[in-house]
Amino acid sequence: MRYDGGHKRDDFAADLLARFVRFVPVCPEVEVGMGTPRPSIRLVRMGGEVRLVEPKGGTDHTAAMRRWAEARLRALEEEDLCGFVLKKDSPSCGMERVKVWPGRPGVPAARTGTGVFAEALRARWPELPVEEEGRLHDLGLRESFVERVFAYRRLRDLLAGKLATGDLVRFHTAEKYLLLAHDPEGYRALGRMVAGAKALPRARLRAEYPARFMAALAKPATRGKNANVLTHMAGFVKRDLDEGDRGELHAAIADYRRGLLPLVVPVTLVRHHVRRLGVTWLAGQTYLEPHPRELMLRNHP
Repeated sequence: MRYDGGHKRDDFAADLLARFVRFVPVCPEVEVGMGTPRPSIRLVRMGGEVRLVEPKGGTDHTAAMRRWAEARLRALEEEDLCGFVLKKDSPSCGMERVKVWPGRPGVPAARTGTGVFAEALRARWPELPVEEEGRLHDLGLRESFVERVFAYRRLRDLLAGKLATGDLVRFHTAEKYLLLAHDPEGYRALGRMVAGAKALPRARLRAEYPARFMAALAKPATRGKNANVLTHMAGFVKRDLDEGDRGELHAAIADYRRGLLPLVVPVTLVRHHVRRLGVTWLAGQTYLEPHPRELMLRNHP
């Protein structure tokens, strides 16, 4: 809820993504007791520290917001969150480039800040997928965020058990091509960790594997890396395809690499041949369907 009682409804989140996730509403200003409508607030640099202040009355809400954030984040532990959508430019929830005012007249604000609640959220759960609602209008950033949300859910399911070495190996194997599409070196580093998992303390494995896994997925999946992954997967089925199917598949991958087709086209062809031919280990790759098809995240150019 905005300070003036209005809203910034996001159609993708409210109408489409909401079919597959459960949203937990959080409004720092209302929950800390500022009410609606309320005076505007801003980040102000005062005495070397950034404070959360009402510009008109001068009321400083920094301490109250930090206390509330600590308590709210403890309560959110019970929600088993898999992602968080923050409000762009908000002095409480802005993820980055929030205006910070210098605290003296005549000097413009600098976009160097992070919202007070957003800062506490990211410090508490550094691996949690986080994005701003404004950036979700960028189709590439939208796909990356939602992909990480569903990957984080799979990761949380893995960690909910005893983290037996066999379970970790199966998880890492299924995520192979998704990781390669984002960070090939990160995939190899994770592979070395999995290979030596039996010798590692479980507490270390539970801390380091998730951190490296999510860091790898946070790196952008490029057109070139996606095409390389698809070519590699196609190599496991091409000997069982006739000349026409083989040519169609390679043409689709090449056209995607050149920017002539969306990713969904070659992925659909690979998935079709993998399942038709019964290549079981490839059919289990999350890369082929990392999120619900209904979200149509791979349909953009």
